[in-house]
Amino acid sequence: MAKMKIKKGDLVQVITGRKQDKGGDRGKQGKVIEVYPETNRVLVEGINRVTKHTKAGATARGSRTGGLVHTEAPIHVSNVAIVDPETKKPTRIRTRLETVTREGREKTARIRVSVRSGKDL
Repeated sequence: MAKMKIKKGDLVQVITGRKQDKGGDRGKQGKVIEVYPETNRVLVEGINRVTKHTKAGATARGSRTGGLVHTEAPIHVSNVAIVDPETKKPTRIRTRLETVTREGREKTARIRVSVRSGKDL
């Protein structure tokens, strides 16, 4: 299982799939809600929305619930790319190693860097 470069809270753009004018999500941007590294999938806000039919049932107060529920479904991580904070376009990610001195100790920190603009993410 490879380490995923996309993390929770990142702004990503869908780079594959059906075009928006045909009812698809390609080109849409959204924030990552959750990451599933074991299946290489991410849950993105407003992307890959599916309709679930829930069975009608009674709640504790006696009201009836059920009907159509619209939720997001996970999308494969290879179908999304992180959005560059400077150009607002999809980009790849590199990591830069930096040594940080804290309390007399030297530590190496990995910093995610945008390939397109070279800015830190």
